[in-house]
Amino acid sequence: MGTVGVLLAFGAMLLALVALQDFVLERRQVFKALRSVRAIELTPTDVRKRELAIPFYQRVLVPTLKGAGSVSRKFTPGTVTERLAKELVYAGSPVGWDAERVLAMKMLGVVFLGPGFFLLAHNLGGLAVFRSVIVAGLGAFVGWYMPEWVLRSKSGARQKAIQRALPDALDLLSITVEAGLGFDAAVARVARQAGGPLGEEFHRVLQEMQIGKTRGDALRDLGERTNIAELKAFVLAMIQADIFGISIAKVLQVQAREMRIKRRQRAEEQAQKVPVKIVFPLILCIFPSLFIVLLGPAGITIYQNIISKNRPH
Repeated sequence: MGTVGVLLAFGAMLLALVALQDFVLERRQVFKALRSVRAIELTPTDVRKRELAIPFYQRVLVPTLKGAGSVSRKFTPGTVTERLAKELVYAGSPVGWDAERVLAMKMLGVVFLGPGFFLLAHNLGGLAVFRSVIVAGLGAFVGWYMPEWVLRSKSGARQKAIQRALPDALDLLSITVEAGLGFDAAVARVARQAGGPLGEEFHRVLQEMQIGKTRGDALRDLGERTNIAELKAFVLAMIQADIFGISIAKVLQVQAREMRIKRRQRAEEQAQKVPVKIVFPLILCIFPSLFIVLLGPAGITIYQNIISKNRPH
């Protein structure tokens, strides 16, 4: 028994030594790998190459915009930030853009355009200091509001595109539901067929429903992402139909008919505005040209006759 115990103890010691050796070797390999990685990271040339491989706008412009955005946000009222965030949502939430970045662009516009207009007016234009200061204030005003104007124009164009495509999309949605498709499948079909901003919004509604949102919440979010009264009315009607158990096909049929009526009314309204809009081009551009063409020869003839009568014989 004593010999067996000694052998067992010796075997246990051998196993412990082998395990310890494997552990030490593994730790050495890990240490060597970490040391090599650290040496690579600490090499100045490699660090410089890695930094220069990043695009210029990510190395310089993005940190500059972030810093300017954080500074401008401290001095900007919360209502302005909320308004810019809402406009960004209306514009389709462009990738990489948020309210802070727009504020940064506004701040940089003031910093650069204000002194730039002053230098142009004072040095190149030769204006006095007071007038140059007024021009600089105008440049700062343009630099502050220009990013917001661009954002509003983008959001307005997107909302108009959604408004123009909405009647046809609702017609297709009503037809597909009446043909037997479910509401979700019909929305997917309309999203593929419509395309554009409205198709993107319908795709987002489907994605939100797939990740667990209810149909009412997804449609309610769709209404909040737009400022179109017709789309908001459609969303409200669909939510009420879902709550009270009304036939979706009938609701879609009514909504599609109303959309067609409103589209015709908008077209008639635009047609009624044409005579008023055409007055200024007529007065400023067309009438002067007509007067020159019609009265020019007569004026030349009258002038020549007057000169010939007053000329001494």
